[in-house]
Amino acid sequence: MHEDGNGDTHPAITEVTAGGADQEFLALERELTVLLRRARASQGEMAREVHPDLESSAYGLLVRLDEQGGRRATELAAYIGVGKATMSRQLRALEDLGLITREPDPADGRAWLVTLTDEGRRRVGRVREARRARYVRQLAHWDRHEVAELARLLNELNQVMEK
Repeated sequence: MHEDGNGDTHPAITEVTAGGADQEFLALERELTVLLRRARASQGEMAREVHPDLESSAYGLLVRLDEQGGRRATELAAYIGVGKATMSRQLRALEDLGLITREPDPADGRAWLVTLTDEGRRRVGRVREARRARYVRQLAHWDRHEVAELARLLNELNQVMEK
């Protein structure tokens, strides 16, 4: 234990629990579990706001297309973390709803490029704007630098998780 200057004591950085995990990593695991559970629920809500028949994972796919433009189906499957069959089923459903189009990739005629339709872009944009407004309200008491630091740290975490 160490004192922080305010008279409070905290576990030392190197303090390890009986199970062998650092207290900091146990706290991280706990907080990430809560965050991910809430994110899954929120993603499902946002997907249904785009269209009532969408699966929750489809929202992340649509956001990726909104941010990155046309992408190959295999790249999208890897990004979302699903197999080719699952991706094919999701893309077919999104195409049937008029939210995406699939066309041959000019660079490789065996591959397909997936892009948002104007309707898909409009719907995703509306949901994303509402989500950002909610974050602004929820984090109104945070300093802008703290928000930026959180975004930076989450980006670093996402980069590490992709490897």
